[in-house]
Amino acid sequence: MLDNVKPKEATAIINSLLGGVVPKLGVQHITVGRSPEIAAFLQALDDVKNGHSMVKFWIGDFGSGKSFMLHLLNTVALKQKFVVANADFTPDNRLYANDGKAVALYSAIMDNIAIQTKPEGGALATLLEKWIEQVMSKTALDHDIPLTSIRDQQHLPRVQAAIMATIQELTDVGGFDFGTVVMKYYEGYSTDNDLLRRNALKWLKGEYRTKTEARQDLGVREIINDVNYYDMLKNFCRLFVSMGYSGFMINLDEAINLYKISTSVSREKNYEKILTIYNDCFQGKVSHFFLNFAGTREVLENERRGLFSYQALKSRLETNKFETSELRDFAQPVIRLLPLSHNEVFVLLQKLKEIFDFNYKSELAISDTDIEAFMEEMFNKPGASEFLTPREVIRDFLNILSLLRQNPGLEKRKLFRDIQIRDERPDESRTDALVDGIDVL
Repeated sequence: MLDNVKPKEATAIINSLLGGVVPKLGVQHITVGRSPEIAAFLQALDDVKNGHSMVKFWIGDFGSGKSFMLHLLNTVALKQKFVVANADFTPDNRLYANDGKAVALYSAIMDNIAIQTKPEGGALATLLEKWIEQVMSKTALDHDIPLTSIRDQQHLPRVQAAIMATIQELTDVGGFDFGTVVMKYYEGYSTDNDLLRRNALKWLKGEYRTKTEARQDLGVREIINDVNYYDMLKNFCRLFVSMGYSGFMINLDEAINLYKISTSVSREKNYEKILTIYNDCFQGKVSHFFLNFAGTREVLENERRGLFSYQALKSRLETNKFETSELRDFAQPVIRLLPLSHNEVFVLLQKLKEIFDFNYKSELAISDTDIEAFMEEMFNKPGASEFLTPREVIRDFLNILSLLRQNPGLEKRKLFRDIQIRDERPDESRTDALVDGIDVL
């Protein structure tokens, strides 16, 4: 059943899942039951490659696989030559703010930029250097300069002029400062001035907090802030496409942290920003841009605090009224992740057992019959129908495998019987009840 799993991927899968988080590597090896979603996503990627833009909302219960789905989308998009980035909403990372929380989200996005050769993130510097090399090659060709000589100091002004001209063509807002900083990066890159290169990267990642500091270090008038960060994301999208990439895809997880914003005014401003991005994408104001949000049903449907509390979003995100659990519409902006069937969970556990053995070079005596017995114990426990999530099934199964590997004499069926079901969901209902009386700010 194992198909080209690399040792590094196997270790990432087992260690991450034991820790209750989604592995950054190898998610394609443990994917089951999501074929229709992936097929629809591939179609959407083709549309974005052809110049369209897209926003998708991946909605499911806690532990249903939303984060896993985003990581899988990353893997697929990287193979389609997209630049991708992941970031989580947190109490300090938002789409709209006036106290640095929006630019903090931008910085998290830029920190996690990935390409196929650097799938774990941190690829911004690699992309900049690749683009600069492209500009240098074109400048050498246009001016009949040997490629071996284009790095000479005497040609620096021509390369700088080409960088600025290209940036001005690609950018709508903040192009001059953006171009100036990229030129500074080129200057540091070509002269091995690591400090200048780091300062330029710091500016591009939105890490300068004062204009004075940026002016002293780089000679620019502006910095990336809560107001202009979205324009900079669009600038980068155009830059990546000009380099030959298919587009720029950003995945934003933990949308529950927008839902939890205590003041209704601030929450609505964040939803208004989502609406702006949504309209830009579907009205053709931005090209080759793909944004994915992941959240629970409450984040979407709660009409007091969720996205549906903002009428303009509700009208755009309401489910196709003809859709049923059997008749799905994956072309709409909202894709609901249904729970895995028992057969799909069985196949997943089979795969995990093989990867576990491969990772530890072991061969545990766990048969298909044992996996069926484990599932029967788990799904028949009190509270399983209400609280059990794929995350808990996976973690308990791997915990048992881990114990059996280190203690071969243990009775596996006894371990199965000792399983207890816990409610691991965040207590959103309590938050709702508390806010009923105070959500008037």
